[in-house]
Amino acid sequence: MMATLLMTVSLWAQAPQVLGDSHAMYPLKVQSHYLLLPVQEKEEVANVRVLADNEQVHSFNVKLAVDKVDYFVPLDIRRFKVSNLLLDITFHGDRRARGVMKDFLCWREMKQSDTFDTTNRERFRPIYHHTPLYGWMNDPNGMFYKDGVWHLYYQFNPYGSQWENMNWGHSTSRDLMHWEAQPLALEPDALGSIFSGSCVTKGNDVVAYYTSAGQHQTQSMAVSKDGGITFKKFAGNPVITANKPDFRDPNVFWYEATQRWIMILAVGQEMQIYSSADMIEWKYESSFGQEYGNHGGVWECPDLFELKDEKQNTKKWVLVCNINPGGPFGGSATQYFVGKFDGHQFTCESMPKVTKWMDYGKDHYATVSFYNAPENRRVVIAWMSNWQYANQVPTLQFRSANSIARDLGLFTYGEETYVSVVPSKEMLAARGEKVKKPTEACEIVVDVKNQAEIVLSNTKGEQVVMKYDAASQTFTMDRTKSGDVGFSEAFPCVTEAPTYGTIKQLRIFVDRCSIEAFDAEGKMAMTNLVFPSEPYSIVKVKGGKATIFKMKD
Repeated sequence: MMATLLMTVSLWAQAPQVLGDSHAMYPLKVQSHYLLLPVQEKEEVANVRVLADNEQVHSFNVKLAVDKVDYFVPLDIRRFKVSNLLLDITFHGDRRARGVMKDFLCWREMKQSDTFDTTNRERFRPIYHHTPLYGWMNDPNGMFYKDGVWHLYYQFNPYGSQWENMNWGHSTSRDLMHWEAQPLALEPDALGSIFSGSCVTKGNDVVAYYTSAGQHQTQSMAVSKDGGITFKKFAGNPVITANKPDFRDPNVFWYEATQRWIMILAVGQEMQIYSSADMIEWKYESSFGQEYGNHGGVWECPDLFELKDEKQNTKKWVLVCNINPGGPFGGSATQYFVGKFDGHQFTCESMPKVTKWMDYGKDHYATVSFYNAPENRRVVIAWMSNWQYANQVPTLQFRSANSIARDLGLFTYGEETYVSVVPSKEMLAARGEKVKKPTEACEIVVDVKNQAEIVLSNTKGEQVVMKYDAASQTFTMDRTKSGDVGFSEAFPCVTEAPTYGTIKQLRIFVDRCSIEAFDAEGKMAMTNLVFPSEPYSIVKVKGGKATIFKMKD
């Protein structure tokens, strides 16, 4: 998945003009494609305004290095199409702790280069999960399928590996396993940063809806004429406004019965539904959420779609509601509601206090589905992290991966209907040869009995312990001794999921920094990050039999 470029560096550098305790200007003669900016993550962000011919042409925040360089990020200076630029830089933080600005390491380490090296230098970068080439990633956005290609956009910071500067990054895939990085799709503008949203296809066009996060959060749209590679923002943005502090993450789909487009928005601790005939003028229809489900945090990243219960031969609607905090084991998680939708209002069939979680791990959030997936499938991908520690996980070149793709359905247990979650069929195609021992990228299939224990470990004594108990109908995963767990007090934990009946087979997906466990029938899913000092190479199973498949490259 990773692209490799050789770095050719020009040693030309311009001295900064220090204008005060926190302000400097950096004149720049454009000689190469990129200016490589040195980042030091412990520092406070500095605001950089890029000026060309006395006009601001770009602005972003970056943690410029004061006394140590953790890594470099590229600023594309060729794009501005001028020979001279001026960087107007304002530093934040305590000057007494930072030292004298003229001595900052960043002035000596800034370099111009015609290329930026994206060679993978991280031992925890997954092999078969989607990651950005570099920088920070969180929520998946705007996912759609068209002409045999899966498009995945995501919240992206090009100027550091921690949350900041929200853009829409973009990757594409033909098999949901190998991803190709594409150019930035949407960048901040005068209305604000580009927060989460969705894409739909209309004829040959791809229409994106996203939150403009400025002084207030408003909803905007953009249209692509080239299949989702480049977008032109609508001149009449924003298309929806509200007097609400948390008003974001528009998810749009076509509702055939009323011949209208439907938008569901996260607003504080409820979801609001809007409709439109022309995709521009939106009418408020209804709200859902008061007293229903978990309200431990802000509701975010909604989705609304219809699923089928194959055994019952019935169809029901599912409203997905990602919440942070409030997850079953702290931090962020994905809850959902099952019920009816008539084009105007969603009605939940469960009692208000019933809470249903799509995944019982610590690292499954911002789950949304692909628009127009083939064969009427409902395919979802989640952000594989947790806001409790996402900025601190032990990687530098990049932070965060996405889960494997999963297909959703429905099943009934007792008097309730639940969402079933199974690895997408593309993951079966990704199976390679059978091997005797776990590898750093493998699937472990375990046929289990009433009581089962699966222990994944390495020669350092680091281990993950998974237990299935048919009597209590639970599955647990213990990562307290999984490797590096010291970067956050919230990371070491034991997660537990209900199994809603018996499990006959477990499918466990292992990658360099993650373990995703599924009931093969879809009644349980659990996603947890792990950071072992060396790959797990030993598996011991009590009460079951394991078959190990190496994942294809």
